[in-house]
Amino acid sequence: LRAKAKASSIFFLHTIQAFESLSLGFVSKRFMNMNFSFCSTSSELSYPSENVLRFSVARRLFSPELVKFDEKWKNGFISLPHRGTRKVLAASRFVPGKLEDSSVVKKSLPIREPVERIGVVRTLLIDNYDSYTFNIYQALSTINGVPPVVIRNDEWTWEEAYHYLYEDVAFDNIVISPGPGSPMCPADIGICLRLLLECRDIPILGVCLGHQALGYVHGAHVVHAPEPVHGRLSGIEHDGNILFSDIPSGRNSDFKVVRYHSLIIDKESLPKELVPIAWTIYDDTGSFSEKKLCVPVNNTGSPLNGSVIPVSEKLENGSHWPSSHVDGKQDRHILMGIMHSSFPHYGLQFHPESIATTYGSQLFKNFKDITVDYWSRCKSTSLSRRNIHDTANMQVPGATQLLKELSRTRFTGNGSSYYGNTKKSLFAAKTNGVDVFDLANLSYPKPHAKLLRLKWKKHERLAHKVGGAKNVFMKLFGKNKGNDTFWLDTSSTDKARGRFSFMGGKGGSLWKQLTFSLSDQSEVTSKHAGNLLIEDSRSSTEKRFLEEGFLDFLRKELSSISYDDKDFAGLPFDFCGGYVGCIGYDIKVECGMPINRHKSNAPDACFFFADNVVAIDHQLDDVYVLSLYEEGTTETSFLKDTEEKLISLMGSSTRKFEDQTLPVIDSSQCKTSFVPDKSREQYINDVQRCMRYIKDGESYELCLTTQNRRKIGNADPLGLYLHLRERNPAPYAAFLNFSNANMSLCSSSPERFLKLDRNGMLEAKPIKGTIARGSTPEEDELLKLQLKLSEKNQAENLMIVDLLRNDLGRVCEPGSVHVPNLMDVESYTTVHTMVSTIRGLKKPDISPVECVRAAFPGGSMTGAPKLRSVEILDSLENCSRGLYSGSIGYFSYNGTFDLNIVIRTVVIHEDEASIGAGGAIVALSNPEDEFEEMILKTKAPANAVMEFCSDQRRQ
Repeated sequence: LRAKAKASSIFFLHTIQAFESLSLGFVSKRFMNMNFSFCSTSSELSYPSENVLRFSVARRLFSPELVKFDEKWKNGFISLPHRGTRKVLAASRFVPGKLEDSSVVKKSLPIREPVERIGVVRTLLIDNYDSYTFNIYQALSTINGVPPVVIRNDEWTWEEAYHYLYEDVAFDNIVISPGPGSPMCPADIGICLRLLLECRDIPILGVCLGHQALGYVHGAHVVHAPEPVHGRLSGIEHDGNILFSDIPSGRNSDFKVVRYHSLIIDKESLPKELVPIAWTIYDDTGSFSEKKLCVPVNNTGSPLNGSVIPVSEKLENGSHWPSSHVDGKQDRHILMGIMHSSFPHYGLQFHPESIATTYGSQLFKNFKDITVDYWSRCKSTSLSRRNIHDTANMQVPGATQLLKELSRTRFTGNGSSYYGNTKKSLFAAKTNGVDVFDLANLSYPKPHAKLLRLKWKKHERLAHKVGGAKNVFMKLFGKNKGNDTFWLDTSSTDKARGRFSFMGGKGGSLWKQLTFSLSDQSEVTSKHAGNLLIEDSRSSTEKRFLEEGFLDFLRKELSSISYDDKDFAGLPFDFCGGYVGCIGYDIKVECGMPINRHKSNAPDACFFFADNVVAIDHQLDDVYVLSLYEEGTTETSFLKDTEEKLISLMGSSTRKFEDQTLPVIDSSQCKTSFVPDKSREQYINDVQRCMRYIKDGESYELCLTTQNRRKIGNADPLGLYLHLRERNPAPYAAFLNFSNANMSLCSSSPERFLKLDRNGMLEAKPIKGTIARGSTPEEDELLKLQLKLSEKNQAENLMIVDLLRNDLGRVCEPGSVHVPNLMDVESYTTVHTMVSTIRGLKKPDISPVECVRAAFPGGSMTGAPKLRSVEILDSLENCSRGLYSGSIGYFSYNGTFDLNIVIRTVVIHEDEASIGAGGAIVALSNPEDEFEEMILKTKAPANAVMEFCSDQRRQ
């Protein structure tokens, strides 16, 4: 009763006091008299010693080239316009005494009147360049009944925001996302401060950075937290505010939240306008396993984010926390939630959208209810009449399907946007029940599509009769050191981790090889541009300059192929021929990441178009032979020829295939070990710099890496791979040889980046957390348990799980992203690893390549937030990662794909072998331990190279 009475009184203040204070006078006065501290001079916040980098980071992150974001993966979204002259949000707008001098002419804001309730809530979601924003998007899509419109914090001018919020009345509330940096830095917070000041009559919820902005804009100080907390859980006590309706309170309750922050609002500086509504105790943090949470799922396999249930807890006795102002204990409490006393504005320091936050969905539902209740009390028939056209459009059948595609895209400035007429409604109309824009066809046209047909034959229980996958590969493709061949090799003995292997080589009429290298970015206007070399089966070559980059070319190539589902309906796997190869880390510039600071000496992408493929089912021991051909052309003899070769193997299944002309190896090369690009001291220093960035809120987690190199001469790459697969088998292993690039990859990767199956299900399996195997069974089990219970490793894993949920959330159906396995421990020959699985159902109008673009590079190789983390890492790492941290796998002609993460991999280019390695740096990291973990990850592939060179020398 007390809570309801308080809620009623709060609402009364919202609806009366907000409208009594139409003038910005008292707010502007407080705003202008605040002791503003910008990024470089903050007396409350000390940034790393590399302040110059900080400013360059901000400038690059918000430069016109980068802000353009590579939007191609989002072509299915309706674009929104920029009204009037596009201006970068000026810092002077928030300098004391400068508010009146803003270049935007202030209009007299009308009292916001209600929109006719239609059963959905329309949210404007402001993305502060975070990597968890689309987790909020997914949650709001299902709770609100319609997906929010997402814009980045520098994407709209105030004029544009005013138009949609007040003239079109297009939104019912605003959510401000988390993000890197500080609300005191204009480049980090963008338009959010102005929205919080001027949209006093619109419900706003700020999360993490948005919460800090709410405090800061009204005069509170934002300071360092007692310690950075990222990916760790805390108990919460709240005051029964309506935002926490139906949510328990107290350390002994099952209300546990995930925190990702280094900064907090200083509660002692909280002005009277802001009311604290939730707290935690600064030392009440723990790991996921310490809180012992389980994540139930509904009957569709989706997580019940708002219903995560504790199994048991090790908590202090007592049912309630002490009051924050009792017995001098207020300094032990950290603000986790605030609200404005007269505006419908709320802030949450923790992350309700995290997979491990309990009652997260309930919080968003409560904010929806607050919004509905707020507007239902603001009656005005005039506005209802003025917006009758808009509401009618939203009431048509299938309106949710129509509006789910609404998201922000940057206006191109060429007048091609549908919203070039700025007076058009934000919400598009429908004609005869069909969307005005056929987004799939507009985004991915298929002119002159060629029809490919597939022939295949199954040989039951043949694999063991011919000696297994190694013998099959060597017989069919092993000549000449495996030049121009591929082998996607599930070499792990655990069949549950990988069932199928695929192999092939040069031969078919459709075969071709693609070799792509990004141009020197100082010499071209497009950061995506590069040179492509195409070689066909007759060894003819063609050179092209790709202005829009490799992924755009690959998307167009795949979209030009048509197929008949019946051709592969009986196959138990998805790869039936298509593109097989590798994508280097620097292709990130085609995925919205910053311009590359370093250029790789090796190609940035290499692929075969494989029309002849052999597949092995390791579970059932079957061998499949497949051949693609274009409709109307003659079928090849590959099926018949391959069958004859396999039959010939049956009588000699124990034969070992070896190259008869082993090269002579320089003995000095065999004695040389791999040398890291950075010394132990340099690497540890970089770890410490990462931890300073994390402390200052620039990142939650930074995946720092380096390269380890040695000369390898003319060693046989195929022989090396055969040795590596025996020493360190892995479920996503691979051998690739590209002769015209003088490059081979010998991979023993245990990690899947992303897979798309025929049912449209996307799956990611990030690894975060690694520990060495023990020398005895007892020690091994102890180390496995140590990894499982490690707070640091659980924090790393949770952060990347939330990041991958976000990346899949960009391209998946609302409500479909879920986590069937969280923090499982898997064991390999030399290490134990912590692995999670994230899945989601792809939207039907998103192409396979755009799914990859939305998530590349893999979050386990970058950290979070991804964009800012990549920027920082590029400044710390002294060379390109090359193919390391990229992906190896296939894009099948039937629209499926499966890609690994390039780790535990030897890249041989010209006469040098390199092994990339690193680890995730978090607030709990120990710099010396991080260096040892990096060395551990190179151990298996490095030892394989050393042993192989020694064996060859003896022979």
